[in-house]
Amino acid sequence: MTHMPGGADTDLLSPNFGARRGTARPDMVVLHYTGMTSAKDALERLRDPASKVSCHYLIDLDGARAKLVRPRHRAWHAGVSSWGGVRDVNSHSIGIELVNPGAEPDCHPFPEPQTTRLEALLAHLIRRFSIRPERVVGHACIAPGRKIDPGPKFDWRRLALQGLSVWLDPEPAETRTEATPNGADPSRFQRAA
Repeated sequence: MTHMPGGADTDLLSPNFGARRGTARPDMVVLHYTGMTSAKDALERLRDPASKVSCHYLIDLDGARAKLVRPRHRAWHAGVSSWGGVRDVNSHSIGIELVNPGAEPDCHPFPEPQTTRLEALLAHLIRRFSIRPERVVGHACIAPGRKIDPGPKFDWRRLALQGLSVWLDPEPAETRTEATPNGADPSRFQRAA
């Protein structure tokens, strides 16, 4: 059962948005987790003018999707960030929040209905805006050291196998360090991207 009023697809527009700057148009997607346990809590924050944060879409655990900012507008989700020479990521991106409490020990795998809905939305956005798979990134990619979402339980490989993102194989065991025991090296990812 959805925690978002209005059913599986609904517009719950946030006042927290502006015009995209200059001639910027969406050419990337940034994925986030909410860091909250419910869509209700996330919606309250993302629609509160005092919070000064928003996103274009929120996807609940059961796959229910809410549009908070129309894609033609600039949502406030990326903060201080950069990617591929772009410093105003908000003007160049579509932000998608996935309901998930976030960092360990509370972080849990992203459920199938949520992931399936994300895949459908990404496929639509990639077609509509001609977004390249390597420009579907996580908040951690555009703000390394400051953000970690969508976190270690997010299945990038699954998206990459569908052409919806990219995936780097982990570092070979012989090159892993104590700092990167699982082989996930953010600086390697940024260099490769």
